[in-house]
Amino acid sequence: MSRKAVVIVFPGSNCDQDVAAAFAAATGQQAELVWHTEFSAHQAPLAILPGGFSYGDYLRAGAIAARSPALDALREHHRRGGLVLGICNGFQILTEAGLLPGAFARNHCLHFLSQDVSLRVEANDSPFLADFACGEVIDLPIAHAEGAYQPDQSHPDSDGRVALRYCNQDGAVSAAANPNGAIGNVAGLLDQTGRIFGLMPHPERNADPALGSGHGGRLFRSALQAVSHLG
Repeated sequence: MSRKAVVIVFPGSNCDQDVAAAFAAATGQQAELVWHTEFSAHQAPLAILPGGFSYGDYLRAGAIAARSPALDALREHHRRGGLVLGICNGFQILTEAGLLPGAFARNHCLHFLSQDVSLRVEANDSPFLADFACGEVIDLPIAHAEGAYQPDQSHPDSDGRVALRYCNQDGAVSAAANPNGAIGNVAGLLDQTGRIFGLMPHPERNADPALGSGHGGRLFRSALQAVSHLG
């Protein structure tokens, strides 16, 4: 493996090139775009599922893409020690595929939201967030219609892997700081290994300090550092 990261492209993905460009700019490493039918577990140590509207979000957001053969390859990729990052629609795909617990519902306002949000880092024992401090407040943009996270009641311990919560600028988690009605203000979730990370905000849209804080670039660099000895 010469590449450190690949971006898996589904029909309807529309943030794939943005993610690849932002990752390259933030890390100095190219992220290869790979069509979902051509993805294999051996291509790169980091696999990214980008945002967009895979398969037009028919049925439910991410539901059809979750049945792609790419998800079987992604499970093998994870078993081999690889990292998986799902952004927005990518997070939805991961829940639909059972790689992360829970599901998503329509935003409580019942319309599409596109805005900057504040997020509190709840767990940094993951390669994606190792560069952040627990309790640190970061800012990233959201852009979604189905962003209200619903926990899986059959997995009550899933709350222990919450990585990001919507908050105000002072770090207080409250209903007023919750843009979409997500239960528990959940904005980002880790699996039990810490190597699968899904988040609704878009790190690629705040990866360059010229666009804001550059917090998304820190996330990409943290993930790259974790896989720098692989491939």
